[in-house]
Amino acid sequence: MDEKKSAQDFLSLIKKSRKGKFKIYIGMSAGVGKTYRMLQEAHALLENGIDVKIGYIETHHRKETHALLDGLPIIPRRKLFYRGKELEELDVQAVLNLRPEVVIVDELAHTNIEGSKNEKRWQDVMEILDSGINVISAVNIQHIESLNEEVKSITDIEVKERVPDSILSMADEVVNIDLTAEELINRLKAGKIYDQTKINSALNNFFKPESILQLRELALKEVASQVTRKVESEVTIHKTIKKERFLACISSNEKTAKNVIRKTARLANYYNSQWYLLYVQIPRESSDKIALDKQRHLINNFKLATELGAEIIKVENTNVAHTIMEQCEERKITTVCIGKPHLNLWKIILATDTFNSLLNKLSQENIDLVILS
Repeated sequence: MDEKKSAQDFLSLIKKSRKGKFKIYIGMSAGVGKTYRMLQEAHALLENGIDVKIGYIETHHRKETHALLDGLPIIPRRKLFYRGKELEELDVQAVLNLRPEVVIVDELAHTNIEGSKNEKRWQDVMEILDSGINVISAVNIQHIESLNEEVKSITDIEVKERVPDSILSMADEVVNIDLTAEELINRLKAGKIYDQTKINSALNNFFKPESILQLRELALKEVASQVTRKVESEVTIHKTIKKERFLACISSNEKTAKNVIRKTARLANYYNSQWYLLYVQIPRESSDKIALDKQRHLINNFKLATELGAEIIKVENTNVAHTIMEQCEERKITTVCIGKPHLNLWKIILATDTFNSLLNKLSQENIDLVILS
């Protein structure tokens, strides 16, 4: 891609709105070249007379990337003492005071040091955007909240630092930095990603060819869904399209509920549609009877669903299937998402003898039922 053209495209976006425009580079893993590309774009913007500054860049001591910092104005980082060590963070206040037209902020999923104003760097970025400053940032696919379980199943690693999907949805541009598995492994072996001491470990863990291929597919799908959403919101199509509305149904089963929440969020994200989370509180799970750990897990799941863009519906009722039908009618639901048969929720539905009536109702109303594994 011509970097000057890329910079020019972003420039035209900047002029459209008073709120800062947001561009995200996304990649399947560390080392694909997101930071390198951001710095290239910063040089192109500078050549176009744009006031661009580096808010926070992590070069990981990669020579080619570090060399691109030459000639770029850098905002000094904020220094903090934590557990006897001097550490550095993005200085949000300095960015707000200097008010550059564009600021480069790397590592979107980063967790700030204790004592910082915001817990996460993506919250820093939201603050900067709200002030009217344009931001270019980067994130790896494994840091996206709704993909957490999928990434764990691919890599056997649970990623702790995560970004809500809604942050990606807010981006004006999402650009995939793509490499083949072979190219990425060659870069790793050449010492362009990590130093020599870490290469063998990386090859045996995160950088296995089959893992890279699957992560690459996730990254490509994510960017494709962002493009679909942009087309739907910006391109006028002269025909009536059925607007999807998803209803995720969960029980107090913590693990399966989390899976239903994340997968429904992915579906809603892909279709750029509204979604709801329904929990039907049956009498034996009333607040005075339910176990404390189950209550805590439910609250955490409601919080996760809210972060992923759901509206929470909590209903007290003895008849789960009837409640699902009521909510479908009231919310104009097009797709009901439910966990696989071993779910407590499923057992409750079957026990009510109204499962057939639920299926009939869904069928009559042309509502899809998705059973999530």
